[in-house]
Amino acid sequence: MKLILASASPRRRELMEMLCPGKLEIVPAVGEECADPALPPDALVKALSRQKAAEVAARCAGADDVVIGADTVVALDGKILGKPRDAADARAMLRALSGRSHEVYTGVTVLRGDACLVHAERTGVRFRALTDGEIDRYIATGEPMDKAGAYGAQGYASLFVEHLDGDFFNVMGLPLCALGKLLKQLGVSLL
Repeated sequence: MKLILASASPRRRELMEMLCPGKLEIVPAVGEECADPALPPDALVKALSRQKAAEVAARCAGADDVVIGADTVVALDGKILGKPRDAADARAMLRALSGRSHEVYTGVTVLRGDACLVHAERTGVRFRALTDGEIDRYIATGEPMDKAGAYGAQGYASLFVEHLDGDFFNVMGLPLCALGKLLKQLGVSLL
């Protein structure tokens, strides 16, 4: 059995390698993400994670291999904030998040043979009020440019997070507790 992570995310790789060092194969999905943007955030991330996992499974997984796909979005007032296009887009997202609460959703799909388990995790996040100078200095680090919502709670943006309601690892892009439960249902233990 191979354990395959269908993701190019360095954060997901780091989290999975923490739990199963040397036992993980990384095979990013290469197809175009396509899901109805009108879907609610939880349904959207479930659809995208399933799409990624299925694509990788079809390309390189054997019958007993386990493929994990994931997708994360940030939602503010029901509007999905993806990865910023540029610094101006990152600045607009961070200004919108400043002093407010928002949600982070990650969809996780685990495939093994004919079995397919899909889950969406939600974590509430509240930012403290940010100054324009703080936003500009944060953008200058480059950290927000490849992250949904233009921030990484595990990095410099940890200075902005006043409160979390839910799984911290979900905010990083992979809800580990939920993933462990899905894997256990398919007979896989990471311990």
